[in-house]
Amino acid sequence: MTKINTSLHSSRRKSRKAHFSAPSGVRRTIMSAPLSKELRDKHNVRAIPIRKDDEVFIVRGSNKGKAGKVTSVYRLKYVIHIERVSREKSNGQSVPLGIHPSKVQITKLKVDKDRESILERISKGREERAARKKE
Repeated sequence: MTKINTSLHSSRRKSRKAHFSAPSGVRRTIMSAPLSKELRDKHNVRAIPIRKDDEVFIVRGSNKGKAGKVTSVYRLKYVIHIERVSREKSNGQSVPLGIHPSKVQITKLKVDKDRESILERISKGREERAARKKE
């Protein structure tokens, strides 16, 4: 069997190195989160890089079912912090829990002109691909 994508390594060692030493811009795309069914139908986009002020719903883990606004995107640790999703330290201090973006679903997007253009670009590509498949 041949390699599908020649620009990526199939070696576990090299893949892990590439992942954990990825620059911030690459981490942004890795930290994409799926959109809810309503947003997916509206924008014709499956997933988008997560951003501060997006509203999300947790779909996996011990905090499953909780919803809130993204307070920070911690690219270095590949996690996001969500308001009201925290744990108590032994001294009583509250600490936000890090959650991986793939384990949440975006329910409300913070849309500005840059994000709008990203959504349009992805949607256009999906439509072109669908048109090509029909031929």
